Amino acid sequence: MIEHILRCSNLTTLIKELQAMTPEERSVLITKYADGYQEVLNALDGFPSEDLRAHAIPGKWSAKEIIHHLADSETTSAIRLRRLLVEDNPVIQGYDEAEFAIKLKYNERDMAPALEAFRSARSTTAQLLALMSDQDWQRSGTHSDSGAYTPEDWLRIYAAHAHNHAAQIKRLKDTLNI
Repeated sequence: MIEHILRCSNLTTLIKELQAMTPEERSVLITKYADGYQEVLNALDGFPSEDLRAHAIPGKWSAKEIIHHLADSETTSAIRLRRLLVEDNPVIQGYDEAEFAIKLKYNERDMAPALEAFRSARSTTAQLLALMSDQDWQRSGTHSDSGAYTPEDWLRIYAAHAHNHAAQIKRLKDTLNI
């Protein structure tokens, strides 16, 4: 191992190699990813419709904005993974989430289609994750904001993504005394 470290000229490559997931670690994260939609539904349970637009925590999104963000983010992330699997060294474009929320009027739109888009993106992508080979997990691209980007990087981010926003919705409920 020390010889490999000394021979490795690219620090980013070395760090990625040292952080490579085992199949068991991937499996845990894939399960977490698949459970994300239900976690968000559980967080929304009992949330009064009249409070969905409330900005109860200063500087944070409303529950409605979170759901629309999840729809846009999850459909974008689904395409990102597909590009990693199909294209050679794709450039994965970042985007301004706050601008999406404002310009796409997240707080003014019906949430039901956004929940369905979120569910569908997660469901179809979970199918792909279950079928990926070891070779698929080794593919890579470049993210416009963060540099080298692999399916494992993608999984680390999106396995936690919905759960993090579910926790945010729960904090909103607590702040609103729901």
